[in-house]
Amino acid sequence: MRRPLLLAVAVVLVAHAHAQLSPGFYSTSCPTVHGVVRQAMSQAVMNDTSAGPAVLRLFYHDCFVGGCDASVLLDDTPTAPGEKGVGPNAVGSTAVFGLVDSIKTQVEAACPATVSCADILALAARDSVNLLGGPSWAVPLGRRDALAANRSAVSTDLPGPEADFGALVAAFAAKGLSSRDLAALSGAHTIGRASCGSFRTRVYCDANVSPAFASHQRQSCPASGGDGALAPLDSLTPDEFDNGYYRNLVAGAGLLHSDQELFNNGPVDSVVQLYSANAAAFSSDFAASMIKLGSISPLTGSSGEVRLNCRKMNS
Repeated sequence: MRRPLLLAVAVVLVAHAHAQLSPGFYSTSCPTVHGVVRQAMSQAVMNDTSAGPAVLRLFYHDCFVGGCDASVLLDDTPTAPGEKGVGPNAVGSTAVFGLVDSIKTQVEAACPATVSCADILALAARDSVNLLGGPSWAVPLGRRDALAANRSAVSTDLPGPEADFGALVAAFAAKGLSSRDLAALSGAHTIGRASCGSFRTRVYCDANVSPAFASHQRQSCPASGGDGALAPLDSLTPDEFDNGYYRNLVAGAGLLHSDQELFNNGPVDSVVQLYSANAAAFSSDFAASMIKLGSISPLTGSSGEVRLNCRKMNS
């Protein structure tokens, strides 16, 4: 009987955190930060479209582990192992960390010791979505950077590709996010790619998969071996941020088991159907849910620090 109370507390904490952040936080101290981050992301996406989903994924993984505090960016040290090499983070793109470093260097040149790595990541995630055709939104800012990583929470707090609907709802509820937020934020999988090892069971064993889709995926993902082979999460428009992901789900062509769980005779089937038919509804809900995601347990005020190097603490 205690769970509803705990979830209510989580929602209140997210709302309180949101109130502490403001889109105009750097309007006086670093008014150029938006343009600096946007230009850097524009160049990165122009050079390689995979930079967009990589940054967006990094933002998710940061916020879900201890809050949006750039803890995911910290390198391992002999006494404090970081979050980068464990669980779902271990299969991410390492190039994305270099991209964040580059953006941080440019922001530091414009506004020394002013903008946190956590805020840079939040802005870069928004720009990643928008540059690939998705919505834009005013990013609440004012986060500060964590003084330590939270390695143990990576495996427990980030739902994996085999998660069922109940596990997904619980993971999001623990962060103050609703099932509709879950449905909207999962739309991030309209861009990016996944490795064979993460969807093999889906295309060889799941009963609710389109036979034609499964057959196509098996061509590049053998029953054993080849774990690193990649396939687009959205086979319709893999490099465009649109509602193709939901149209795939309705057709039984979700790449990951956790994706198809959103359209499997469950509580959010109607939301998936709405998004599949109404791109504007998806865009609006996604932007609103991204603001909620970015407001999970931020460090503000005198908490944490503004790192000069996103990979290590200042002292």
